[in-house]
Amino acid sequence: MAKMMGPRFKQSRRLGLNVCGHPKAMNRAGRGTARSDKKLTEYGKQLLEKQRLRAYYGVMEKQFVRLVAEAQKAEEQTGPALVKLLEVRLDNLTYRMGFASSIRQARQMVTHGHMMVNGKKVDIPSYRVSVGDVISLGARGRKVDMFKENFETNFASSLPYITKEKDFAGTLVSIPNREDIPVEIEDQLIVEFYSGK
Repeated sequence: MAKMMGPRFKQSRRLGLNVCGHPKAMNRAGRGTARSDKKLTEYGKQLLEKQRLRAYYGVMEKQFVRLVAEAQKAEEQTGPALVKLLEVRLDNLTYRMGFASSIRQARQMVTHGHMMVNGKKVDIPSYRVSVGDVISLGARGRKVDMFKENFETNFASSLPYITKEKDFAGTLVSIPNREDIPVEIEDQLIVEFYSGK
């Protein structure tokens, strides 16, 4: 399975966005970010936003292009539709619900079979979670103290589209509104990047 690799902190500083979720990712005195180092052309700004969103969710290019095509067919605006599609991936919701400390760790948990959806093991990170689905830590995962501690301390209770359940589980209670998704991306620039091709 292809996955995005490379130095996470360096990538975060280059893109000007904390794409790995680590609190120290952007701390490097004297170093600028992609936005402050140089004046970007319009195309450069569009490309940067696309790279930032891809890196934030850890999605490879081919998969990202498919999601853009799907978002373009949605009834709502393409930009918000794209972010919503990315937000309801199983790996991302595993991270949002606090089972993992980063999206990378969440993806690893899913591929190693630690996560369940509605009581059934799902090992596909890109699996699209539906409203009402319950995501829980599997039996093997419950033997790992770190996962249980993560869930107890890191659940993103401020997000209105997920709720914490008993027994190391969380539920997607609604499709998220774009303004509720905590990712600072200019969606429209990504739409313009693909519409210009």
